[in-house]
Amino acid sequence: MRALLQRVTEASVSVDGQIIGQCGPGLLILVCALPGDTPETANALATKVSKLRLFKDDAGKMNLSILQTGGSALVVSQFTLAADTSRGNRPGFSGAAKPDEAERLYLHFAKALQDCGVATETGKFGADMAVTLTNDGPVTLWLDTDAA
Repeated sequence: MRALLQRVTEASVSVDGQIIGQCGPGLLILVCALPGDTPETANALATKVSKLRLFKDDAGKMNLSILQTGGSALVVSQFTLAADTSRGNRPGFSGAAKPDEAERLYLHFAKALQDCGVATETGKFGADMAVTLTNDGPVTLWLDTDAA
């Protein structure tokens, strides 16, 4: 799986002008399932995200996890993280998991993150979503489970 994490003071996702998911201080997590990913892959990614020390401690150092700060997460499916831009000017997305499998793994990841103790909301898989956020830092990290 692939995830782009952004530390935020707030984030929300809307469909047809209605907010369907949001978080306060915490993480906006854009997630893409890749061929070969499994529920175990999603579990491992959720565990990693829950323990990453991306938040400031009293000394101003990034030394605390989302669990330690009591932060929340907004998880949004993002198949475009699998874009192949190596040829031409139009990205290809054949590197993303098939939609049914991708949705299952995306929802599994969100549930696994919640099971780790992180308050988690989601977007709507396959929908045309409007995502708003206020970056904190900014702090942005790219995670690939096959590179871990």
